[in-house]
Amino acid sequence: MAEPKSYLKKKRILAVDDEEDILETIEDILEDSQVDRARDYKTASRKIKEKRYDLAILDIMGVDGLKLLEEAVDRGIPAVMLTAHAINPETLMSSIQKGAIAYLPKEKLPELDDLLGRILSAHEKGEPPWKLLFELLGDYFDQRFGPDWKKKEKDFWSEFGRGYHVSRGIRERIMHDERVRDKGI
Repeated sequence: MAEPKSYLKKKRILAVDDEEDILETIEDILEDSQVDRARDYKTASRKIKEKRYDLAILDIMGVDGLKLLEEAVDRGIPAVMLTAHAINPETLMSSIQKGAIAYLPKEKLPELDDLLGRILSAHEKGEPPWKLLFELLGDYFDQRFGPDWKKKEKDFWSEFGRGYHVSRGIRERIMHDERVRDKGI
């Protein structure tokens, strides 16, 4: 069952994209959230360092999104990668390895509120957001990348599939999560 759209209500969200129309669309879709915007790496990096966000939505191309992902993870900010031009297995794997909680194609912008609500809810409950993402968009990735796309990196996907909750990217996020780190784990 879908999380209600209100799950994102009043969440502080940083949206980063070099395309103004994409930022406007994100802001419109997430109208119940407090959306802060950035159109370039420098501005986004400064905002990540200076403010606290409940979520960062990062474009991969044009704003050095994978580097921003590392910065968001270092600050304990859950990050979702959003891309059109970098939609490929390699950037998907990089996003996982660097600690993103999801990887969404811009084609799914009309569903953004529902997808983000469900993914962020899972993340905050300690449930594996990647498992949920592959349940929701697995067919999309298979269609986009081809039915055998995971076979090229079968060791990665085999290990990842055995335990979404202990993948390297998730371990990386946990190391920067105050709620966990302060418990001495």
